[in-house]
Amino acid sequence: MSHPESTAYNYCALPLAAYACRPDQSKGRIHPEPESAHRTAFQRDRDRIIHSSAFRRLKYKTQVFVYHEGDHYRTRLTHTLEVAQVTRSIARALMVNEDLAEGIALAHDLGHTPFAHIGEEYLRACMEPYGGFDHNDQSLRVLTTLERKYPEWNGLNLTWETLEGVVKHNGPLSHVPHIAVRELQAQVDLGLDTYASVEAQVAALSDDIAYNNHDVEDGLRAGLFGIEDLEKMALLGGLIAKIRLRYPGIAERYLVQELVREMIGAMVEDVLIETKERLSSLKPQSADDVRRAGRPMVAFSPLMRVYVDELRAFLFERMYRHYTMRRIWLKVERIVTDLFEAFHKNHMLLPDNWQARIREGGAEADEAAKARIVADYIAGMTDRYAIREHERLFDLYWDLR
Repeated sequence: MSHPESTAYNYCALPLAAYACRPDQSKGRIHPEPESAHRTAFQRDRDRIIHSSAFRRLKYKTQVFVYHEGDHYRTRLTHTLEVAQVTRSIARALMVNEDLAEGIALAHDLGHTPFAHIGEEYLRACMEPYGGFDHNDQSLRVLTTLERKYPEWNGLNLTWETLEGVVKHNGPLSHVPHIAVRELQAQVDLGLDTYASVEAQVAALSDDIAYNNHDVEDGLRAGLFGIEDLEKMALLGGLIAKIRLRYPGIAERYLVQELVREMIGAMVEDVLIETKERLSSLKPQSADDVRRAGRPMVAFSPLMRVYVDELRAFLFERMYRHYTMRRIWLKVERIVTDLFEAFHKNHMLLPDNWQARIREGGAEADEAAKARIVADYIAGMTDRYAIREHERLFDLYWDLR
């Protein structure tokens, strides 16, 4: 990989801990290119992600509720921005590189399909005979292959540290199960058997904090459960009692907002205390010391993990498996499966530029390669575009009215 030149601009505005990733010590990019005189390598990564087509499409991709169900529910874009905000707060408190952590946070959901995790489940079922599908691997595929903005290469040509964070933000990979990781590992060693940087671990845990808390707010807004249900849980019940004591007679709308703030604050505080204890015990003197630690450095305390697991189980039962969600699943299965089968059976139904990708890769006679490109096309769709494509193909009168 190419390595950035050491300039004054490769350093950061704030002091960094010994275990932080430093842009002037980056392992570089796969394709050599001159570094910026005014932005660090990690700043450029973050900016490239923000300017990507996949990032813009997150605006109309579902977090839980389909995009047309209301203007106030989370989308993949608003969720991603909330994750990035929590990430920067924790990264700064730990004195690690905020730009790198934020870039990983902004990239973590780029590979999500339309219709949230249920869309992924049906696309995975379609791709099972052809190597499978995983949204984390698809995020990497977006960054390294599918984004086409540069004449010299496909992908965004991000630094090793950002790519490592996307690949290993959930921990080491004991094997290489998916196509994008395999292809990247063939080009550069990501150290798949080690943990990722503190910055990547911060982004991963910030994702948990953001979606658990904001799914509570969205579930309450949708009427899938009430405050009285939340009071039965240990962490939330205690926080609600604390808020009611502080604000007697508080209206529910303000109670909900206070509760979300208190929950995020409690989880962030817990992560910082637990993480600082682990770092103090390890005494890492470099980012590689963290990678070789044998356990994650960024984590909830055991008690907070119990609370988070209780909340997650509650949301799984009362929100993600609610009958209104199951009715949406029925429609999503039809949309995703119909689109995949139609395009895979006859790739001439794809838009011209996607047909060109099949021809360029010689995938016309390779069913698995063709299926991968079809999956790329479907995974990149927004909710509304997937609905529209299904109407175009299967509404007999769509183009004939």
